[in-house]
Amino acid sequence: MKRFLDCTASDFEKMGAKDLIAAIAASEGRILVCETIGTILPMLGDVTNAEFTAAMGADIILLNIFDVNRPIVHGLPVTEPEDTIRKLKELTGRPIGINLEPLEQNVESEVDTLDMWKLSPGRAATLANGLKAADMGADFIVLTGNPGIGVTNQAIIATLKRYREHLGDRVVLVAGKMHAAGILAEAGEKIITKEDVKAFAEAGADIILMPAPGTVPGITMEYIRGLVSYAHELGRLTLTAIGTSQEGADTDTIKEIALMCKMTGTDLHHLGDAGYGGMALPENILEYGKVIRGIRHTYHRMAISIRR
Repeated sequence: MKRFLDCTASDFEKMGAKDLIAAIAASEGRILVCETIGTILPMLGDVTNAEFTAAMGADIILLNIFDVNRPIVHGLPVTEPEDTIRKLKELTGRPIGINLEPLEQNVESEVDTLDMWKLSPGRAATLANGLKAADMGADFIVLTGNPGIGVTNQAIIATLKRYREHLGDRVVLVAGKMHAAGILAEAGEKIITKEDVKAFAEAGADIILMPAPGTVPGITMEYIRGLVSYAHELGRLTLTAIGTSQEGADTDTIKEIALMCKMTGTDLHHLGDAGYGGMALPENILEYGKVIRGIRHTYHRMAISIRR
């Protein structure tokens, strides 16, 4: 088994969900996940944000605001809608995941949200959408919530159980929230607790997502360190996430967050999509990568050809 760090595009093509999980674990906390939005005009115009993040050293690309019924990725060559994810995998040489958002019946967001975040039917974490995402070639499905959507941890747990039962090991399942997602009762430290970690693990999550230290009020390195250790005891990997627009902060801030995340013991590191909008600032992707894995592995990921 190769470490994810050493894998090439042709290696990723052969990997199933279990292979990806093992390769990530073997890389000892040096995997960078970057979120992009395809519905926004790309930063480079005719180059997708997914390609741009890959060029700056992203190991895994996560598509946000991705509607499985109406997939839009600006900058992508003309592609059949059902082949959108497969085309992005071909162009970037990276595994790709998508966000889907679970809702709990009779629970609504307590805060307003911008129109761009409003949930379309193809972004909801229904079983049909999960199956469709797998059919489209998604390697990861992340069950989470965008700002003001109203996603609860209970909705994530219920969806995890359904997805694990019907999707089996077709995709890697990631679960958790980067911020309150419109549920103020689950803000601060209540975004994720030890009880939530256990519930996510028992419901079928392969990877448990939690806010990066310093990104949410009250979320410290020590607090997340405890949750990461507990998740590892349960046999699950973890992903610390910057989902509070600090992916658009100065590089000194990014480097400090990266080092704190490294100290938590997390397996994967996430940068959100809010630089100027649509992806993290490219310099922050580069600097974060250098902190968690040094220049050798960072430049290796940036330089290696997708034809290998």
